[in-house]
Amino acid sequence: MSKVSPGPTPGFLVWRLANKWRVAVDRAVAPLGLTHAQYSLVASLYGMQRAGERPSQRQLADHAGLEALYVSKLARALESAELIERTRDPHDPRAVQLALTGQGQAVTRQAIDAVQELHQQLLEPLGGLDAPRTRAFTDELTALLDTPLTPSQPNDESTQGTTS
Repeated sequence: MSKVSPGPTPGFLVWRLANKWRVAVDRAVAPLGLTHAQYSLVASLYGMQRAGERPSQRQLADHAGLEALYVSKLARALESAELIERTRDPHDPRAVQLALTGQGQAVTRQAIDAVQELHQQLLEPLGGLDAPRTRAFTDELTALLDTPLTPSQPNDESTQGTTS
């Protein structure tokens, strides 16, 4: 029999924090015509372009931690808004490369500034962006994100022979 924690579980708190962050970013970037998901895509693309890359949708999906199909959907919407351009990769005709347009770069810089202000607000209780507690917190989050999770399946051997 498992013990029930008297307070919220870490998973619940991570979920709450993720939702709080998503809502705050959605509100901050909405005046720029972006959603949180679109911001994640353009900010990642902005960073990759600054590093001299012109990523494919797959590379951007891997970098941003999003599903390739979702990136394709977001990219089409951002292309319609004239924030990114999608072109065929000259080395792989199946791949689509992405780049921010001039307008996309300007909007992304504004969005990054707005989200940086949110970062400062969120991390103030830990001492701000450059505080030792923030660096430790970031290290802890990175460790959790680097841990692979494979949920058990209903017919998994570990659940066979048990009843609900």
